[in-house]
Amino acid sequence: MEKYSDINTPLFGAITGDIIGSIFEWKNVKSTEFDLFCDKSDFTDDTVMSIAVADCLLNGKDYTKTYQDYGRKYPHRCYGGFFKKWIYMENPKPYNSWGNGSAMRVSACGSLYDYLVDSLEAAKNSAMPTHNHPEGIKGAQATASAIYLARQGSSKAEIKNYIENTFYYDLNRKIDDIRKIYNYDVSCKGSVPESIIAFLESSDYESAIRLAISIGGDSDTIACITGGIALAYYKELPFEIGNKVWNILPGEFKEIITQFNSL
Repeated sequence: MEKYSDINTPLFGAITGDIIGSIFEWKNVKSTEFDLFCDKSDFTDDTVMSIAVADCLLNGKDYTKTYQDYGRKYPHRCYGGFFKKWIYMENPKPYNSWGNGSAMRVSACGSLYDYLVDSLEAAKNSAMPTHNHPEGIKGAQATASAIYLARQGSSKAEIKNYIENTFYYDLNRKIDDIRKIYNYDVSCKGSVPESIIAFLESSDYESAIRLAISIGGDSDTIACITGGIALAYYKELPFEIGNKVWNILPGEFKEIITQFNSL
């Protein structure tokens, strides 16, 4: 069995959050006390499209074609209803989505560049083929910028202030309060701020994922968004967690992740 070897990119952090959250999307746990993995833990559309974005950035590929190629190759990964149809369209066009699909796949955009403006532009470009609604773009850019700032060594207070002042998300709530009233919400507006708050309240990568999943709702996507930011900030993933995720992934996904880790 191939071993995981200290890959701590935000891309891998996002994928890890997706896989851990995969079993809780339709069975919310509403607690931080749960087993991280079971025999049904697997990657979802969040991972597939995160890899697709990374592939585009690394190899200069077209987003639309690459999203379709990956979607068709991995067809049963819980894609959203319209996106599932879009994958097979002969002439696919943006459909003005404000859903969190733009934010879940954007971790590579926050990882690759030396300047924030470039990460923001990449996030917008990755969103546009499908999520060209202002809220879809906003969610992608907020997530990418949080990852960028965390990777660059910004404090949590600095990250929080930037997100609030730039994207006008309310990050002054607490997870304990959110958890009590939170329902399933696939919009960027209704899930990206909560994902960032889970990171802000965390003490390490694992606690960030546990807080994210404890909110309920779209658990794999919330954990995916949180996971990318958290690993950018903490820069450390417990070996047992990373190794478990590594051995779930297809070989071509590992190749993309390894390429990103070497940059």
